[in-house]
Parts: sequence; C-alpha cells; structure tokens
Amino acid sequence: MIFPRPEWEKFRERIAALPMSAQWWKRIFLGNAMDGELDATGRVLVSPELRAAANIERDTLLLGMGNHFELWDKATHDAQEARAMQGDMPDVFKDFSF
Repeated sequence: MIFPRPEWEKFRERIAALPMSAQWWKRIFLGNAMDGELDATGRVLVSPELRAAANIERDTLLLGMGNHFELWDKATHDAQEARAMQGDMPDVFKDFSF
C-alpha cells in the first residue's frame, strides 16, 4: 500500500492502537514501512526490499483505492482478479446501486 503522508499517519495510529494479540501484525505493517521518493520524472521509487516482499517482478499496476494506492505485480493481480470474478459478488454489494 502507498499512502499520502496524512493518510499514513491515520493508518499508523489505527494499527498502533491494536491490542497486544496483534503485535506481530503491527510489526509487519509498521516495522516494514518506508518513506517513498519520486525520481526526476515523477515515478515512485520502491525499495528492493518492498518489491521482494510484494513479489513484484516486472510489470506493475498502481490502483487508486480512495485514501491510498495499491501497488501490484501485474500477473499476481490478474490472477487474483480472475479468481474473484469467478466467484459470487459479496453480499455487501447486493443493495449497492451502481
């Protein structure tokens, strides 16, 4: 996930407030967070550590998700999306108007 700084601070506070039973997940989310940078052409630079953790190989997708972005390996995203499309739409969408 890629957050603008104000949204990251909100997310970080929510994670930090979780109980001790979530301590390892708190470590995963907070301990692996890194500041991102833009290069001279405006591209987001993602560290090799984060690329490896997300299994990002070559082609990527950057998805806007409201208050944050998701960065996906394209092949992984396409496989997950195909799997989701084969299943039923979640119940929360049954009364949702498009």
